Amino acid sequence: MRKVDRFSWLLVTVTLTLLLAQPTFVVAAGNPLCPGEDVFFNPGNGEDIVVPPGFKVSVFKSGLNFPTAVAFRGNSRRFDVFVLESGHGLPSRCNDEMSPTVGGPFSPTNPFTPDILVFNESGQLLRGPLAKPLANGGGLLPHGPAIDIAFEKGFQGGRLFATDSNQAIRAAVPGQQNNSSRIVIVNPDNGQVIPFITRLPTGDHPAEQITFNGNWIYWSQGSTTNSGVVGLDNGGGANQPDIPCQDIVLSNNLFDSGGGHKTSGYSPFGVDNRGKTIKAFTGALHHGVCDGAILRARLEARNPENTIEPFSWGYRNPYGIRFAPDDHVLKGGLFVTENGEDERGARPTNNAPDRLHLAKQNPDGSPDYHGWPDRFGFLDSTQAVFNPVGGPGDDNPAAVVGKPVQPVLAFPPQPITVPLALEPADVAIVGLDFVPDSFVHGPVKRGAALAGREGDFGFSKANGTPEEGHDVQLINFSKPGEPLQLTLQRFAFNKTFEQAFVSQIRGINRPVDLKFGPDDCAYLVDYGAVRDFGQSDPDSGFKVDGDGPLVQIPRTGVIWKICGPAGPGKDQEN
Repeated sequence: MRKVDRFSWLLVTVTLTLLLAQPTFVVAAGNPLCPGEDVFFNPGNGEDIVVPPGFKVSVFKSGLNFPTAVAFRGNSRRFDVFVLESGHGLPSRCNDEMSPTVGGPFSPTNPFTPDILVFNESGQLLRGPLAKPLANGGGLLPHGPAIDIAFEKGFQGGRLFATDSNQAIRAAVPGQQNNSSRIVIVNPDNGQVIPFITRLPTGDHPAEQITFNGNWIYWSQGSTTNSGVVGLDNGGGANQPDIPCQDIVLSNNLFDSGGGHKTSGYSPFGVDNRGKTIKAFTGALHHGVCDGAILRARLEARNPENTIEPFSWGYRNPYGIRFAPDDHVLKGGLFVTENGEDERGARPTNNAPDRLHLAKQNPDGSPDYHGWPDRFGFLDSTQAVFNPVGGPGDDNPAAVVGKPVQPVLAFPPQPITVPLALEPADVAIVGLDFVPDSFVHGPVKRGAALAGREGDFGFSKANGTPEEGHDVQLINFSKPGEPLQLTLQRFAFNKTFEQAFVSQIRGINRPVDLKFGPDDCAYLVDYGAVRDFGQSDPDSGFKVDGDGPLVQIPRTGVIWKICGPAGPGKDQEN
């Protein structure tokens, strides 16, 4: 008996030793409305993220619901971190904020409605969720997504601004999301929400990132369509058409969605406006409002919507916007990231690159123009490299596959400002920030920027081997006084070059924003796991056809923290 006991003890000891030696995996992250779409989730401390020597990755906070932005208030020793959770942002029956399974749209625990969480510099929750949607109309909008938050005075605080919308309602009530985007002011202590500007365009893209310069608030206003034409991918055709910032003349082309539905650009679904002039701001609910643009308004105006004006336009989805330092080669200009066109809708496009731009108004106060919807980077849409190859998001593949992408406009409204650089197709470059001097080390040069690249949604095949995206890019610039030059390289990426849940590693899924905190560390906002069409990676696809196209997985969002070898920078309190 004694021998048996010793043997049992030895067996248990060996078994426990082996179990403890195994990596700890968490595979229980799932969507409560669509069981079976579960994903691997174990961020660990970012052990499978590769960064240059001297830099360190850690997890600031994990288990979040679709975070899209951070904002900071304080100094390098003591500061608060405001995290915006976006709610329902992607179309799928699995992401329904109205479902009683998640408590309905006014439940304080609903993962598919927006809110704000406030942490201290150590990642301890101080308060929140704040600004949850309320039945009386208060709080952030219930259908989401909310995209960005920012203090008007940076680390010194002041008013906290946010962008939100009811874009996600398009899946349930097509057309009802139109003109639902807002800019709001959120009380950072109790979450009370006060509208600042309302009734902004909303379609494929809502009002997005915010920045400030002088007495102006600037925001990126994405296009309402994929490539200038309302198609079946836009709420079955019910969504609002794009709004031009200047008078435009349409081409003689119609775009075929099948079933007899043919549509001109910048027109409602099924409307033939061939050759007609579309006046600036047609369809807008405020003068000066257009989309595919950078807009701005006066911060201190009694009626800020009356001061809206376009600063720059001709983008598909301008997302990240940051003013360069005054001593930078960009000389204080507005640096913009743009997401290129997808293979979907009535005017599907393959291989369209993402772009990096310098935006500015013309000397006469009109916005400069960057070429969308007929110029994809440096090339016209008709170039064979952009010909559709067919995909699950195309309205009518028989009408377009293998054929040139015909122009929407008869001619550009003004000379085109070319991009500074091109990105790979479908890489989805999004939020960015310029590095502080204390972050300069190794490949990071003074004046550099870091940008998150969210990665594709499976509408097309992978953009290369290894695929680019689901990573952070380093953008170095030439020095002031030298000819302008950009060099681009990966800065932080998964060792498998694939998103974490697919590879089952401790790494990045979908980085959507990046901002430097008062401690001079980069805070990377990772939206979390999303199951998609699976064109670029079958393992990322949704498991049940009816669950698609894009299944969000709650509690897989992460705020990563990347610090340089110098650690926290000098005290920036002033």
